[in-house]
Amino acid sequence: MQLTFASYNIHKAVGLDRRRDPDRIIAVLREIDADIIALQEVDRRIGDRASVIARAALDDTPWKPVALARRPRSLGWHGNAILVRRGFDVLDAEPLDLPTLEPRGAVRADLDCHGMRVRVIGTHLDLSGLRRRDQVKAILDHHRQCEPACPTVLMGDFNQWGTRTGAMREFAGGWRVLDPGRSFPSRRPVARFDRIVTTEHWQAEEARVHHSALAAQASDHLPVWARLDMPNK
Repeated sequence: MQLTFASYNIHKAVGLDRRRDPDRIIAVLREIDADIIALQEVDRRIGDRASVIARAALDDTPWKPVALARRPRSLGWHGNAILVRRGFDVLDAEPLDLPTLEPRGAVRADLDCHGMRVRVIGTHLDLSGLRRRDQVKAILDHHRQCEPACPTVLMGDFNQWGTRTGAMREFAGGWRVLDPGRSFPSRRPVARFDRIVTTEHWQAEEARVHHSALAAQASDHLPVWARLDMPNK
């Protein structure tokens, strides 16, 4: 089984031209054409936390949103949302509270992908760095408690510069940190903030930053993606 996973901080759909254009974000997602997508900053942070991407706007796309919102007009939790191909069944899903000094969270979904249970976790970690490591620990603790154990992909905006320092040190003993490349800022990326981490079940065929002309304008982050294989046992 081969699946493509993508993570994209959409900056509330506000591009470098300062226009809020959710259709442009969807166009970038179509360019990537991933099977499973973790979005960050998909909801507004004030008022009723309404999504910047209307649910109806997804109706004619290949994806459906996983039911994770705690507010009627939100698409996710603390801006984190998961989109999956319409042919995949959602077996279980929940938003996660994280230790934080600012509004942060994570979301988890267990999916039936071609008859195999696959777990995906999307997150947007602390900007200050003061609670980032604690947040990763909380996500990994939650993952250990989930039943049944299954192949897992964790992805999102980690706000972490080093690939083997700080919060990234928590990924050991069964986790693989992929390196798609530099994704922030979108015009001239210098930082590897957007990450994809997998359990050892997966074999990474390819992991990259999606750097198209449209993506360079649509958000202050570029999306990252990885093509993962599940080897036959």
